[in-house]
Amino acid sequence: MADLVACLSTGKGTWGHVSRIIEGEQWNKVFLIGNEFSKENFKCSKPFELITIDPNKPLTELTEDIRKALYGKISGLDVGVNLISGEGKEHMAILGALLKLGLGIRLIALTKEGIKEI
Repeated sequence: MADLVACLSTGKGTWGHVSRIIEGEQWNKVFLIGNEFSKENFKCSKPFELITIDPNKPLTELTEDIRKALYGKISGLDVGVNLISGEGKEHMAILGALLKLGLGIRLIALTKEGIKEI
């Protein structure tokens, strides 16, 4: 399986969704984009790298922070992406960073039938 990049921010019940996506597949690497609160509180049985961001920064700075943090770490030409958690600004920054890195994006979600590409 490819690498996974997921937003880990606010939203009722979204951390459980992200956790089940991480644990339900054999990802090469897992990168979570979150704030200080998620750094201190998110737990998962599988390994992951948390990229801590400041969501109060302007969108262009946030995008560049994420791009720099992921540069050289993605193991393929595309990544699975889950944006169930977080807000539009964070989502835009993640997508912008991934596209600036020249990566293809496959949107991944937890459905009633299991983990699916949408």
